[in-house]
Amino acid sequence: MQSEPNPGLFEGLPVTPFILAALLALAVGFAAWWWRVERSRAADGAPGRPGLLDLAIGAVANFFDTLGIGAFATTTAAFKLFRRVPDEQIPGTLNAGHALPTIAQALIFIAVVEVDPVTLVGMIAAAVAGAWLSGAFVARAPARVIQLAMGVALLVAAGLFLAAVLGVMPVGGDAKGLTGAKLALALGANFVLGGLMMLGIGLYAPCLILVALLGMSPLVAFPIMMGSCAFLMPVGGSRFVASGRYSLRAALGLTLGGIPAVLVAAYIVKSLPLDWLRVLVVVVVTYAAFSMLWSARRPATAP
Repeated sequence: MQSEPNPGLFEGLPVTPFILAALLALAVGFAAWWWRVERSRAADGAPGRPGLLDLAIGAVANFFDTLGIGAFATTTAAFKLFRRVPDEQIPGTLNAGHALPTIAQALIFIAVVEVDPVTLVGMIAAAVAGAWLSGAFVARAPARVIQLAMGVALLVAAGLFLAAVLGVMPVGGDAKGLTGAKLALALGANFVLGGLMMLGIGLYAPCLILVALLGMSPLVAFPIMMGSCAFLMPVGGSRFVASGRYSLRAALGLTLGGIPAVLVAAYIVKSLPLDWLRVLVVVVVTYAAFSMLWSARRPATAP
């Protein structure tokens, strides 16, 4: 029997418009703050203008991210393949660069997919809290720790993609929200997933599995996972921007290439047969995982 959500906490309140307004305010605030921070660093001479490759990575990753593939694993694989970003800067680049495209995704899906407001707000808040607490550690973590963590995470991501191709993922139910122990489990899991986002470990695939295992509709996962990432990425990503531990050029490429791609995927393409793409992603992400783990074996002084 499916657990029925209890809307009492937010009954009569315009939760969806409030969330959408908060996302818009967060997007404007993050973009303005990011611009001010980097403007003050302009005299340092660090390359900030994205190249065509940076824009292409942002466009492709966010196009398929909007369709449910997930952007972190694919972007990390591209960075490794093209040697575009140093390993220790990848988590910060992912969180800062994908923040605004992910907000665009969340604005679209939260507006059109009905979700129990208690479940939606609770899981978003849990993810943001996890990201905030772990972000301070990751922004100062040694490169080898990041390489090992991301290498293992990429292998897990490849396994999840393979499970999707083989059709062994949980199918879920038809519930739009959770209560009681299931809600508590969902909040705890999303707290952990939010923290792992700061290590460059994508939230989409595990959140989709979590939602399905708890008996919710897989469609409901989209506003939950996109809303969670949309709120936590500017919050956590701001730590990396402030510390400078990210690639500005690559992050801008993800942002500027990603936002138009989100709109094309959501409003024009809408859906594609993605199994063939997931097979390719499994191969590429597995390569990136072993490449990351191999990099972690090098002496700390190696370039």
